[in-house]
Amino acid sequence: MRVSAARQLAFAALAGALVSTGAAAPPAPAAAPAKVPVAVGYGGAVASVDADASAAGIAVLRAGGNAVDAAIATAAALGVTEPYSAGVGGGGYLVYYDAATRRVQTVDGRETAPATATETLFQENGVPIPFEEGQTSGRGVGVPGTPATWKTALDAWGTKPLAQLLRPAEKLARDGFTVDATFRAQTEANQGRFNDFPDTRKLFLPGGQLPVVGSVFRNPDLADTYAELARKGTGALYRGPIADDIVKAVRTPPVDPAATRKVRPGDLTSADLRAYGTRRQAPTQVGYRGLDVYSMAPSSSGGTTVGEALNILERTDLSKLSEAQYLHRFIEASRISFADRGRWVGDPAAQSVPTRELLSQRFADSRGCLIKPDATLTSPLAPGDPRHPADCGGTGQAAPTTYEGENTTHLTVADRWGNVVSYTLTIESTGGSAITVPGRGFLLNNELTDFSFAPAAPGVPDPNLPGPGKRPRSSMSPTIVLDHGRPVLAVGSPGGATIITTVLQTLLGHLDRGLPLVDAIKAPRASQRNQTTTELEPALWNSPLRTELEGLGQAFRQNPEIGAATGVQRLPDGRWLAAAETTRRGGGSAMVVHPQGRP
Repeated sequence: MRVSAARQLAFAALAGALVSTGAAAPPAPAAAPAKVPVAVGYGGAVASVDADASAAGIAVLRAGGNAVDAAIATAAALGVTEPYSAGVGGGGYLVYYDAATRRVQTVDGRETAPATATETLFQENGVPIPFEEGQTSGRGVGVPGTPATWKTALDAWGTKPLAQLLRPAEKLARDGFTVDATFRAQTEANQGRFNDFPDTRKLFLPGGQLPVVGSVFRNPDLADTYAELARKGTGALYRGPIADDIVKAVRTPPVDPAATRKVRPGDLTSADLRAYGTRRQAPTQVGYRGLDVYSMAPSSSGGTTVGEALNILERTDLSKLSEAQYLHRFIEASRISFADRGRWVGDPAAQSVPTRELLSQRFADSRGCLIKPDATLTSPLAPGDPRHPADCGGTGQAAPTTYEGENTTHLTVADRWGNVVSYTLTIESTGGSAITVPGRGFLLNNELTDFSFAPAAPGVPDPNLPGPGKRPRSSMSPTIVLDHGRPVLAVGSPGGATIITTVLQTLLGHLDRGLPLVDAIKAPRASQRNQTTTELEPALWNSPLRTELEGLGQAFRQNPEIGAATGVQRLPDGRWLAAAETTRRGGGSAMVVHPQGRP
């Protein structure tokens, strides 16, 4: 469990941070919030991977803030305690349910490529560069979208000023938190990259050493950055000294002169930062078992791919199948929807994306008839044509699914009025680009590596090639489920392309297989992404189910951990249930404002 250091971020300290700048010395230690995977009660709920972050959101709800306010406070705190997964140097997608209007709306805060980007951004001499060289470079850095997302959401739906919402995170960065095993392990996995950047090394490898479990980690530069954003607004990241520092770090990466790593510069400019804007857009929507499932439309592929798979599976009563047959159909529906995702989904500002057709039941039926109970489809599977569906047919040449980094973070929030936020944010790879903006305390993303470095297959149209100002395709799938206009469930997960299968499997586990939400999140996962083998977590790999599925022609490889979901659920009696992981990434943190009883 990660707990705050020195004054240990108790609710009382957090509530105080909401009304004070916290300039005085840290108060005496108080009881730290417990990190538990499930909580039930009234007044609102927060679920994230981190106890300090969830506590920040709960403190906002207790102080009268709404779900959007609490989501931003939680996200800012995650930028402190989960700096390798999130922060103001990255971007994300926010899905919001407004209880007053019963409408679901979204904010696309995805990073964008420089205006000079072309399809050959990650090629040299006509050949794609190695992924690792794109990952750790200025070339992989897109214009951050997270601060603009906060402003867009607050302007539209929030009730508290940004300065107030950033104070708990600023205080957390200044006072510190206690290093846990997950933080140390993630640092160790990036030790080679971090060592090559003096500012990153100084922050995350103090004295050239890995942070010790139990030691206090402080980030005063990030605290100062949050304080500056609180004073000047999020626009301070897009113009002015912070923006200048970002541009300099991208165009002249601050790499150690003694490093042997080849670190390519990027072409990001001040004009690119000034030009950045979020997109307010309609969500995706499909009906499933009498419910309405809403998620993120392109530039994310999450909503279309989860939605298509649900449409395919709705024709089968999954509740009555054996576990092996249920998993078989889940795997095959995932395979098909990923084949269609790869061919059709990209940034709709750069090419036509048939979102409505991909989500039509007619198209799902034309693809779902490929699934057989006693046989397995072969990947890479050819896509279908959503504009001209042909029964059990495909069109064109098959293309494999390209690689996506597996790190990100997700939070879910509900408030006393029934508003709900499902928010996924990221800096792409664990540790992003490994470039810490000097003097600013945050890592820059490497999100542009989510573009295809070259067409996934020769001669096959690829909607996800780089382009000027373009958003790379994402798999983030923040999801909200309504029953006759009222929220019943919200879920999401990190995990690169495995986000889609994680969210899909969690929905199916809860809605079809009858698992309590925390058990649907805890269940061992499989992930098929139109590849020759399906990834299995160890509990499935070592299960007799693997043998049964192999008997149907399925092939597998092992993945030690897939995703790290969180969710909230509205119970029939009006209470909120918050749920998070029990063990993945060290377990998550679920909290409610008033446990069990009414205030």
